[in-house]
Amino acid sequence: MSLLLSTDSFTSHPGAEHHSVPFFGRALEEYAQFFSLDPAADLRGRTVLDVAAGPSSFTAEACALGCDAVAVDPLYGRSADALATYVAIDYREVFARLRARPSLTRFRAFASVNEAEARRRAAAARFLHDYAERFVLGRYVGAELPELPFADGAFDLVLCAHFLFQHEARFDFAFHVAACRELARVSRGEARVHPVSGPGGKPYPKLGDLLDELARLGVAGELRESDDSLATGEDAMLVLRRAE
Repeated sequence: MSLLLSTDSFTSHPGAEHHSVPFFGRALEEYAQFFSLDPAADLRGRTVLDVAAGPSSFTAEACALGCDAVAVDPLYGRSADALATYVAIDYREVFARLRARPSLTRFRAFASVNEAEARRRAAAARFLHDYAERFVLGRYVGAELPELPFADGAFDLVLCAHFLFQHEARFDFAFHVAACRELARVSRGEARVHPVSGPGGKPYPKLGDLLDELARLGVAGELRESDDSLATGEDAMLVLRRAE
């Protein structure tokens, strides 16, 4: 399957030169929960793109189930050892913050922060192993929103977890509009974004304006109930489709 418009971004994309958000990821089990996915029915035999994937093991696990999955992140293209260093630094910082602010957590899929950390570090280890073997095969692409190096409608399903809306101090309204439009562009079905909240679980304050602007640009958006396995206030996902 040929999806790429250009291969230039694999090694020279400007996003690969900075590290602006934590390099943090999750496993397929969590993706299934907050994207309302049935792995067997929704992934097997389909093409799926994970955007701003970080060290998530979703792509490796989905491919093992018979899904044709691709992951995108601005840090891809660096060595597995370099990415392992980012994991070591960022996971230590993220879990230190969670322990310092217990009000930000709720325990559903995990019994404790310690269990969440252990399982997410295991997911990162699976990612690093798969990345080291399959980056050269095009499974992991160095690129970033709001411009992705894929053709229109290249994927059956596009996912973006814990990136948009989570860093609203760094990315303005125009960026969110462009990013959502791009996610919809590369999907021939749905693009799903989770969560629809900013830091601390607070709702994204410009969501209504965002949906209005996307509609004007030919992208339909709707909120669907969702869930997060650890963080509070993350109980919805935004589903995007190019308008017919």
